[in-house]
Amino acid sequence: MKLLIDYQYFGTVNYYKMLFMFKYIEFEEYERYQKGSFRNRTIIAGANGLIPLSVPLQNGRDQRALFRDIKISYKDNWILQHTRALDACYMRAPFYEFYRDNLFALLASQEEYLMDLDRKLIQWVLKMMKANLTMTFSTSYQKEPATEFQDGRNRFLPNQAIAVEDQVNYGQVFEDRIGFQPNMSILDLLFCNGPVATGLLKDSSSRF
Repeated sequence: MKLLIDYQYFGTVNYYKMLFMFKYIEFEEYERYQKGSFRNRTIIAGANGLIPLSVPLQNGRDQRALFRDIKISYKDNWILQHTRALDACYMRAPFYEFYRDNLFALLASQEEYLMDLDRKLIQWVLKMMKANLTMTFSTSYQKEPATEFQDGRNRFLPNQAIAVEDQVNYGQVFEDRIGFQPNMSILDLLFCNGPVATGLLKDSSSRF
C-alpha cells in the first residue's frame, strides 16, 4: 500500500507519524490550493500557549489556483518572525542548537513557490530523522486515487481534535506551564528529542 498525501509547512507530529507508516509516499502536486490547512502554516508551543506561524502568500489565501502555482510573499519579513519565535520557544530544548543553523538557512533561501518550500522542508525533516522512505510526486489530480493508494490528503487540519490513543507523547519545553500539547509542528518533537524522535513515531502503534 502507498500513501497519497498533501504537503505541509513543517507538518504536524501526526502527519509525520502517518508518513512513517508507509514505505512509499506520493505527494499531491496538482490539487487546488485550499485555505485553512497546514500547507502554509504550523503551530508551535510557547510559554503562554500555542503560537501559529503562517507563510504569507501573493494574492492572498482565498485564491483558487493550483497549489503548485502558489507564490510566497516576502513583502513582510515573516522569516525573521518565524526564526525569532523558534528561538523564543526552543532555546531550552535539548537538540535545538543542533538543528537551528541548518534550518534557518533553508528558510533564508527564499523559495518562490510554496510547494517548493514545503517539499524542501519535508525532505530535510526526513533526512534528519533518517527516514528510509521512497518519495514520488503526482503527475495529475485524481479525485479518487488508485486502489494501491491510501488517501491521506487533508487528513490533518488546524483545530482538529486528536484522539488520545493517536497522540505521540513526549516531554515538551513548556509542559509544566501549559500542559502537554498534542500534534504540534514536527519541529517540537525534533527539537525536544533529536534522534529519538524517529523511534517515538514508529513505536506509536495506532493506525489512522
